[in-house]
Amino acid sequence: MTDNGSVLDILIYVFDRYMLAELETVPEREELAQDLTDAGFPGDQVERALDWLADLAGERDRPDLEAARPSAMRIFTEEELSRLPVDCRGYLLALERSGILSSQQREIVIERLLALDGAELDVDQLKWVVLMVLSSQPGEELACSRMEGLMFDPETERPH
Repeated sequence: MTDNGSVLDILIYVFDRYMLAELETVPEREELAQDLTDAGFPGDQVERALDWLADLAGERDRPDLEAARPSAMRIFTEEELSRLPVDCRGYLLALERSGILSSQQREIVIERLLALDGAELDVDQLKWVVLMVLSSQPGEELACSRMEGLMFDPETERPH
């Protein structure tokens, strides 16, 4: 398993166990780290995943891109082009066009994807990161629900 898969596996575990379960409180970092270690995840990967989550939580304070440049065009950097295959970039565009992601959320998703390190990413990994980003932002219940439908409904391949 790659480093990327290990960190993403931890993130999915945390998301499934704490966020999808809609628990009232998520344990503090130390307790969460112990839970993940007890679940069999390697300590260094646990720390990387917890750092990833802390960085995601910090994204709530990001300035609103829509207010600054409502019609700006997104150009991918060389690093983004090398790490995000065409199908991932197309899926991101489709999510934005369908209203599931805002341009600001798209930027957070791209940053969180690149923060996973490791090899080239795929659409399934992208979907999980999108769901985590949406669930971390207040007032995004509808978008989160739509994304869950795209992830867990075998009839739905792409957003419309």
